[in-house]
Amino acid sequence: MGNLKVESPAFENNGMIPSKYTCDGQNINPPLKISGAGKDAKSLVLIMDDPDAAACTWVHWTIWNISPLTAEIAENSVPEGAPEGITNFRKPGYGGPCPPSGTHRYFFKLYALDILLELGTDATAGDIENAMQGHILESADLIGLYKRS
Repeated sequence: MGNLKVESPAFENNGMIPSKYTCDGQNINPPLKISGAGKDAKSLVLIMDDPDAAACTWVHWTIWNISPLTAEIAENSVPEGAPEGITNFRKPGYGGPCPPSGTHRYFFKLYALDILLELGTDATAGDIENAMQGHILESADLIGLYKRS
């Protein structure tokens, strides 16, 4: 346990996210590298959110039922067979950083689960988090920062 990792070749942990991956650029997901999912993992979940948003923790991206054998999520792609849920942008898929002011933190939270989640594509981060309860084997974070110029 404790070996799960999520990293990006595009930015360091606690480093600045390149504008290409934000509303100021192409608004596509950055490439992510995944490693260390244990043999008991049946699926992975990725939730990207911004806890610095004014009204709430703003959800930018959710994906679940990612194969635990997945080694990377390529730029502008979704792992095969892994559904994307509804974000605070009120639609599925990736929505890049777009803070109205100041520097915000964006958490790419990866979870290894002992089950596959049975959720519809209208699932929100709250639905995913509720369904994961009691099934998280381990988790890992990657934090990116962004400030609009």
